Amino acid sequence: MTTVGFIGSGHIGSTIARLAIEAGHQVVLSNSRGPGTLAGTLAELGPRASAATSAEAAAAGDIVVVSVPVNAFPDLPAAPLAGKTVIDTCNYGPERDGHIPELDSGSLTSSELLLRYIPDASVVKAFNNIFYKHLLSLARPAKAADRSSLPIAGDSVPAKAAVTEFIASIGYGVVDAGPLADGWRQATGTPVWGTPYGPFSNEEGEPVDEHAIRAALADATR
Repeated sequence: MTTVGFIGSGHIGSTIARLAIEAGHQVVLSNSRGPGTLAGTLAELGPRASAATSAEAAAAGDIVVVSVPVNAFPDLPAAPLAGKTVIDTCNYGPERDGHIPELDSGSLTSSELLLRYIPDASVVKAFNNIFYKHLLSLARPAKAADRSSLPIAGDSVPAKAAVTEFIASIGYGVVDAGPLADGWRQATGTPVWGTPYGPFSNEEGEPVDEHAIRAALADATR
């Protein structure tokens, strides 16, 4: 059993938390408004879920999921994230985040920018390419013929292994998409972003195997 901390408990964060609990993990949720605002989510998730401040959730997690707007990166609790494996689910959106020159130019990926704010963590990009309703509905057991895969990107081999194990436990295969510098291949608008799992209007989604994910990653261009 793993304890998973969450900084940000919106659609993606709470969906990952739900899948984690179903897989037998403990979760510690946080958001920008304080733990008291998560009572409804805790009631839905049950006794394996608790709420805390962002710093407490970071400290508690064996793995920590960061699911916040990119413009909130400077507010992350860097000290308790030191030495942690951090899953970055975030997508850059200039209309929401404001324009960030390094991301607009492609000189950095959003995960590389995140690492500037939490330099002692091991960051792995994951879950940013799938609609939260598809993430929930497409989870399958390990031996299922229609088990889907998700891409991950990161620089730390041990962190990638930990994230791969976690993702496998909640119902998905993993495709290694390379280092953080290649995380742009799964960013908003790329072939692997959303499309392989079907349109948003189909809330059940469509299973996607590792070969299709690899092909979509290879088709990405800048």
